[in-house]
Amino acid sequence: MGTQRQYLTLKAFCEELAVAKSTFYDWCAKGRAPRHFKLPNGEIRIRRTDLESWLESREVAA
Repeated sequence: MGTQRQYLTLKAFCEELAVAKSTFYDWCAKGRAPRHFKLPNGEIRIRRTDLESWLESREVAA
């Protein structure tokens, strides 16, 4: 059986990172948000794998 993709809602993304939705939209405006897509109903989804890659790309060396 194939691997099921995991998608986060905008609410779940914001809760996981402890940021406001307005912060996400600010990041989008600045080109800093993780890859995401908008469904026909206007809701945003973020692949778990895209979130992980995005976080890794922002890792700061100690």
